[in-house]
Amino acid sequence: MEKQLTMFKIDLSKLLFFAGFLFLISCSDDSGPGYQPPYIPDTSDDGLTDDGPVEESLTDTELLDLVQEQTFKYFWDFAESNSGMARERSQDEAYGGQGDDIVTTGGTGFGLASFPTAVERGWVSREEATDRLVKILNFLEEAPKYHGAFSHWYLGSTGQTRPFSDLDDGGDLVETAFLIQGLLICREYFNNGSEKENEINSRITSIWENVEWTWYTQGENVLYWHWSPYNQFAIDLKIKGWNESLIVYVLAASSPTYSISEEVYNEGWASNGAIITNRNHYNINLPMGPSFGGPLFFSHYSFIGLDPRNLQDQYANYWKQNEAHSLINYNYCVTNPKNFEGYGENSWGLTASDSREGYAAHSPTNDVGVITPTAALSSFPYTPDESMAALRYFYEEQGDKLWGEMGFYDAFSEEYNWYADGYLAIDQGPIVAMIENYRTQLPWNLFMANEEIKSGLDKLGFSY
Repeated sequence: MEKQLTMFKIDLSKLLFFAGFLFLISCSDDSGPGYQPPYIPDTSDDGLTDDGPVEESLTDTELLDLVQEQTFKYFWDFAESNSGMARERSQDEAYGGQGDDIVTTGGTGFGLASFPTAVERGWVSREEATDRLVKILNFLEEAPKYHGAFSHWYLGSTGQTRPFSDLDDGGDLVETAFLIQGLLICREYFNNGSEKENEINSRITSIWENVEWTWYTQGENVLYWHWSPYNQFAIDLKIKGWNESLIVYVLAASSPTYSISEEVYNEGWASNGAIITNRNHYNINLPMGPSFGGPLFFSHYSFIGLDPRNLQDQYANYWKQNEAHSLINYNYCVTNPKNFEGYGENSWGLTASDSREGYAAHSPTNDVGVITPTAALSSFPYTPDESMAALRYFYEEQGDKLWGEMGFYDAFSEEYNWYADGYLAIDQGPIVAMIENYRTQLPWNLFMANEEIKSGLDKLGFSY
């Protein structure tokens, strides 16, 4: 019996050695799909491996904190020095070398919408925020206005209108609305009763009340996008839905001085009900909008302040509209009918942005293989799981190719190995504000607290 036990121990030890040898060679030279080297715990406490420091994955909260703060730098550290306004884009050589001087009205509004967030999260102090706000108000008060409306662009150095196009050299009512949305968010937050903040409130109110929304109707039941003293209404572009401009009609109805009638909204914006399209994609009903919903900024720009969660009128439930729009955009990228490299559950989002061949309004019906981070990230309120997956892919997998000193670069294409080299204000701004709306609803709560807005929504027949 003792001899048999000895032989069994020898055989067992040989068997274990042989099994271990097979395991070792099976792991050591496998480069096939799904291969991962065996995990060997590091018992040292210096935090180093042969490849350098070990980087632990950020938690969701840490990653959201980082992305919001880094992206806000575009509106703080990178603001145009003379005016405090947001530059249209980051590339100095753009627009014939005027890139460092051209400031954007709407993009500045998107940045202002996150000034309260910046104070609450400790990125800047309240004193710093109000100082910058005063600087911007100084610029806005002196800038040329067109029946109270602001131009799309100004030169930060001189305060003069910089034409957006040959005929677009005056007031832009949509850009003005995006600016007013941000200013009203600030007015509600910076309201501690101090002399400084009382003056800020008074100045914002003056700018708001001086916009002549009714002038931009030409006496018709519709709002027009542009007017200039040189070209009048020559562009002849009516603001009609569905697109990014719902906020224009809400503000125009809410104005305490130049308020439009309900008929302007119903006949102009809603085309007497023709705004309803009830499309269906991927078994998702889309109440309004073009096929596949259009670029995702339709669900972002007006809803930086305007809270869609309970917003409804005779035409749509706006939460369902925006959620459906976002999910359709996501599902399109996942199904990827054009088979572009990189599209999928972790990399999605089509909206207006830079592209390989210039600026373009990307959407499922205008898909050129370009993913724009702001599309998925500004959709966080509507698609939190899908947006978080995209955020992790952009940050962890794309890394420095896509991540820079002011957040994610504007767009990229894995299909063509192309990455944008700069930022746009109108893409960076919604990222900060819409992530905050997902997290704390601060911009929504501040904007909706304005009594004029409540009156305007009531006037147009909204429930909220």
